[in-house]
Amino acid sequence: MIKGILGKKLGMSQVFAADGRRIPVTVVEAGPCVVLQKKTVATDGYNALQVGFAAKKSHRVNQPEMGHFKKAGAGAFRHLREFRVDNVDEYNVGDEITCGTIFGVGDIIDVTGTSKGKGFQGVIKRWNFSGGRASHGSMFHRHGGSIGCSAWPSRVFKGKKMAGQMGNEQVTTQNLQIVELRPEQNLILVRGAIPGATNSLVMLRKGIKAKK
Repeated sequence: MIKGILGKKLGMSQVFAADGRRIPVTVVEAGPCVVLQKKTVATDGYNALQVGFAAKKSHRVNQPEMGHFKKAGAGAFRHLREFRVDNVDEYNVGDEITCGTIFGVGDIIDVTGTSKGKGFQGVIKRWNFSGGRASHGSMFHRHGGSIGCSAWPSRVFKGKKMAGQMGNEQVTTQNLQIVELRPEQNLILVRGAIPGATNSLVMLRKGIKAKK
């Protein structure tokens, strides 16, 4: 059985538990996804399903891509991803995968997305450096300080925490709980925050650290 699905982050909201507790949730439009290709050990060296998510206009797809999509007979898609499976024979090309067939309320999942880009940032925002004193007369406030030695090794070590591009990278948040499931609307309400901006692509998978 496939253990993940693609979705779109719609934003954050809140729900109330039976005992009155307020629970912050992220609303995700999960699926439906369509199986576009089956990969097997014999042909590709591993078992996986390639799925498509979010419909795309056919005139915006080139001919090689359209030829690939036509095998499933479900139109073109904006996003394609692979999910490893134990047995690909459980699915056929063109099958539709919905969130209700994979997840249930209370399940622990891992969510992968692209974090918000922050642009070029200094060491305090990027790496949480404490900086210097804010008192009068201080000439050191938000700088990075010394970055190397003069005599030895006479260079800056690779990986040194410095100012630079922040965000806009793949991030996975683990052990998030599904608070509510609405299969008729393809919606999953996940407890807490998940990576990414509103309307960005996210990947939801069974939690690898969840207790079996």
